[in-house]
Amino acid sequence: MSPHVPWRVARGLTRLAVIAALLGGCGTISRTPPDPTPADFPGMAAILTQAGISVTNIVSGDAGCADVAIAKTAIGFDASGADQTTPVRIHAYIFRNRLRFEENRASVDRCAAAFVTDPATFESVESSPFVVAGQGPWAPTFKERLRAAIIRAAGTGG
Repeated sequence: MSPHVPWRVARGLTRLAVIAALLGGCGTISRTPPDPTPADFPGMAAILTQAGISVTNIVSGDAGCADVAIAKTAIGFDASGADQTTPVRIHAYIFRNRLRFEENRASVDRCAAAFVTDPATFESVESSPFVVAGQGPWAPTFKERLRAAIIRAAGTGG
């Protein structure tokens, strides 16, 4: 073996390290965080839980009405927390994006007419691409936390 092999190996490894460092620096580093996308239902439920709202009895497809089209977007659940000590049934309508939200917003109101027992106390919160609705009245702190959580879950609105 030649005495120059270790020196050549070291020089070759140094070259590889320099090339790797140069290639690694070629990517663009953005200092701006990406726009938040809307959460899926598990993400929404986690945000609600973080806001002190308990989410139980989750049923996919529970729109509260017989509208099959709107039921595809719906998830029913019971919620309580803060000053809402008695659980209330809430229907979450989760649309793919802002366009679908706008196209179907009136369908949510028609559907709600089927499950609301007192229109004067009907409650809803919307932030594209989500609408959550249920029979109220909802307690003030609960409603405030629910609204904040839904807005947070909606991100940029799809």
